Amino acid sequence: MSDYQVLEMGGLDEWREHYGGFRPESSRDGRRVVDHELTMQFIGMTANAYEPGEEAGYWHTHSRVEELYVFLAGRGQMGLDDDVVDVGPGTVVRVGQGVWRTWRAVPDSPGQLRWLCIRAGGEELPRLPDDGRRDEDRPSPW
Repeated sequence: MSDYQVLEMGGLDEWREHYGGFRPESSRDGRRVVDHELTMQFIGMTANAYEPGEEAGYWHTHSRVEELYVFLAGRGQMGLDDDVVDVGPGTVVRVGQGVWRTWRAVPDSPGQLRWLCIRAGGEELPRLPDDGRRDEDRPSPW
């Protein structure tokens, strides 16, 4: 048996319909904790959608987890310690341990602010993967 799973999350325009979170008291519309649905070992991911003007309403930081925010649609802002960074489609923000963060969809966003938050912790990753192998002779399946 191969070690992979497939989850159909739906299109970006369907993300807001999902209700979820890490704990019942912090769950909300537009959040899907993908690593609660797939067996993830070393990474985690949430899919998020905020309406224009909606904001997290809290700051948070991690002591062991690194996060990568990949913005796909809409316009928003991230508070990162004492800085405010504008975000939109194509913006990628890496946030290291100890950095306080919060985010919002700006009120005049042309639509929902949609993003993936990818979390990882544990061992530092090598610059180049050192455990990969190629098979130049194996034919493509299509």
